[in-house]
Amino acid sequence: MTRKFFGTDGIRGLANTHPMTPEVAMKVGMAAGRIFTRGEHRNRVVIGKDTRLSGYMVESAMVAGFTAVGMDVFQFGPLPTPGVAMLTRSLRADLGVMISASHNAYTDNGIKLFGPDGQKLSDARESQIEALMLNGLEKGLAPAPTIGRAKRIDDAQARYIELVKGTFPRNLRLDGLRVVVDCANGAAYKVAPAVLWELGADIVAIGVEPNGANINLECGSTAPEAMCAKVREVRADFGLCLDGDADRVVLADEHGRIIDGDQVLALIANGWSKSGRLKGGGVVGTVMSNAGLERFLSSLNLKLVRTAVGDRYIIEEMHKGEFNVGGEQSGHIVLRDFCTTGDGLIAALQVLAGIAREGKPASHVCHLFEPLPQVLQNVRFRKGAPLEDAAVKTRIEECRKKLNGNGRILVRKSGTEPVIRIMAEGDDEKTIQAIVNEIASAIEEAATP
Repeated sequence: MTRKFFGTDGIRGLANTHPMTPEVAMKVGMAAGRIFTRGEHRNRVVIGKDTRLSGYMVESAMVAGFTAVGMDVFQFGPLPTPGVAMLTRSLRADLGVMISASHNAYTDNGIKLFGPDGQKLSDARESQIEALMLNGLEKGLAPAPTIGRAKRIDDAQARYIELVKGTFPRNLRLDGLRVVVDCANGAAYKVAPAVLWELGADIVAIGVEPNGANINLECGSTAPEAMCAKVREVRADFGLCLDGDADRVVLADEHGRIIDGDQVLALIANGWSKSGRLKGGGVVGTVMSNAGLERFLSSLNLKLVRTAVGDRYIIEEMHKGEFNVGGEQSGHIVLRDFCTTGDGLIAALQVLAGIAREGKPASHVCHLFEPLPQVLQNVRFRKGAPLEDAAVKTRIEECRKKLNGNGRILVRKSGTEPVIRIMAEGDDEKTIQAIVNEIASAIEEAATP
C-alpha cells in the first residue's frame, strides 16, 4: 500500500506545507496516541525537538493531538534524537517523538516516532497510524475528565548528558585534548559541549547560537569545512561536527582532515574485536560503504554486511545478525551496546577513547585504511521520476560497462528530499569522476521540463 505521510525516516517536508502542517501533526498525535494507549495507567508520550522555528508550531499541534486522546505529554525542548529514544525507555513512556528534519535546511521539518523500547516504529506500525489518521479519529476523543496533561521536563538535557558520559570508559579522561565541536546550531547545542567539557577536554564550540533559521547553515556535518578550519586555526587535537538532530557526526584529525563514518567503523571494530566486545563477527554498513573498509575488515577476519542506505535498514540487519556495531559513511553510527539509534556524540566519544587510550594523534589513530577513490554528486529535481527515463537507464548501463568490473556505480533517489544521489567508486579517480558527470548530465536533461 502506498503511504501518504510516512517516508523512509518518519514524516518530513517543507514546514507549513503538506504533510508538515499543524493539521497533520495533530492527527499524528491523535492516531499514535490511540494506538499506543496501553493499560489503565496514565499513558505518557515524550517529545523532543531541534531548534527550527517551525518546531514550536509542530510541537503545539502534536501536544493537542496527544492530550485530546488522553495521553500525558512530557516536553523536553531541544534534545538530540538519540536522547529522545533513550529517555522514552528511561521514563517508561509509551511513545517518543522527535520533531526534526535532521540535516535539512530550517525551512523543512519532520516527525520521528519511537516505541516504548526506544526503537523507531516499523513500517507496519506507521501504516496503522496512517490508516487511523485517514478514518476514525473522532471516535477516540477522551472524555473531558480524562484529557491529557502537558508539562515541561527541565532536567531532560541533564539526564541525557549523564547517559552519554556513562558510555565513556571510566578509566580514561580527555584532559589535555583540545576539541572543536560544531553543533550545527541544532539540538545538541547545549549538551555536546557540556559532555566533552565534563570529561576533561578543552572545548572550542561553534554552531551553538541557534536563532530558529540557522540550523545546518554553513555548519554541522553537512558543511564540515567550518569545523576543519577552526581545528587548524586553534591548533586543536580533534574536531567533531553534528547534524541538526545530532544522530550523525563527521570528525577531523589535528590537521583538519575529515574522518568519515567508514573510518569510525574501522576504528571501533578494530578496538572492540581485540577486547572481545565485538558481536556478529563484523559490522553492518551500507551499499555506500567504501571498499577500503571491506578490505580492512577482511584483514582482521571480520565481515562487512551491506544494507540499503538508511539507519532503519542497518538496525534491522544488526538485530537479525546480532551485530552491535553498524553505520553509514555519512556519520550515522549505531552502537547497540549503548543506544537504539544513531548517536553522533556517543560515536565521537568512542573515537576519543581510542585517542586517549593510545596517547597518539588522531591522524595516527583514526586513519586505518586507504579508501578507494569515491565520487558523490547530488542532482536536485522538482518533479517526475528521472531514474525511470530510458536515456538515463541507458547512460548508467554504459557507464557500468566502462568500469569493466573494476568498481561500483550506485544511483538512487533520496528518501528524505527530491534529490538523486550518484556514487561511483573505483581505482582510477579520473574515470569515476567522468562517469559521475555523465550520469548527472543525463539526469539533469531528463529532469528539465
